[in-house]
Amino acid sequence: MTAESENLQVLYGNRFGSQEVQRTELWRVLCREFFQKWVPRDAVVLDVAAGHCEFINNIEAGRRLAVDLNPDVLVRAGEGVEAFVSSSDAMTDIESASVDRVFISNFFEHIPREVIVSTLLEVKRVLRPGGKLLVLQPNVRYCARDYWMFFDHITPIDDRALEEALGATGFDVELNIPRFLPYTTKSRLPSGPRLVKLYLKVPFAWRLLGAQAFMVARPRPAREPVL
Repeated sequence: MTAESENLQVLYGNRFGSQEVQRTELWRVLCREFFQKWVPRDAVVLDVAAGHCEFINNIEAGRRLAVDLNPDVLVRAGEGVEAFVSSSDAMTDIESASVDRVFISNFFEHIPREVIVSTLLEVKRVLRPGGKLLVLQPNVRYCARDYWMFFDHITPIDDRALEEALGATGFDVELNIPRFLPYTTKSRLPSGPRLVKLYLKVPFAWRLLGAQAFMVARPRPAREPVL
């Protein structure tokens, strides 16, 4: 185990340990009531920087893959989830053009801009033609006051900058919701499953409480060579 991987284990164990049950219930509702509409149930789905695997463990798909630099991903991955320890921009265990959906949540703020770019290029490599990238990302436009409350946040990014990065790496953005979920599970997001379900059905509440953006993008088709 590398020193970086060991540090990640300690950091995220301390941060999320006391919220395990709450986060699991939250993601179960989020996947069933919102994210599933973007994921066909026969799709191959890859969760990049999967962390505690809350998304990939709760989404329905034909094949589920999880990648994270933290070796805890190997024990956090649920039954039927294939887990791999690797960096986001060198996913050597994932074949090119083999994935229908890639999901990335709350990750880009933790890495330098050049790694955001190399990660997006790697995602583009593994996606099949017609595949899609789903991104849930803290939007510094709406959470600037608390953006630096976490020690490992190093890159401020908002939905406009992310859309520009996606365009520069060969993606077309199909959907950009600048304000979707609140910033953290410690914020004003309703914590009970019923209240979370209700929140998801009321987009007006997103505009009041949302501080994370949700984006859907697809790789831009290669241009035909000019003869």
